[in-house]
Amino acid sequence: MTDIARHISCAGAPLRRRHSLFSTLAHVYGVWRQRQVLKTLDAERLSDLGLTRDQAQTEARRPLWDAPRTWRT
Repeated sequence: MTDIARHISCAGAPLRRRHSLFSTLAHVYGVWRQRQVLKTLDAERLSDLGLTRDQAQTEARRPLWDAPRTWRT
């Protein structure tokens, strides 16, 4: 980390990238869309993903803001 970045960051915490409103809305829509598709998958497709119907339904019912960290950029 450069000296300038270290100085700007708060107490050594990494700098966070700010997202535009558009990118945030696109992310939320993407999460919603994936969960809608997940609800419609048949047993064979769910098996390919290693999920049961109950697991898929539980994931599909999660709130939009409750997305795994790996989905965020």
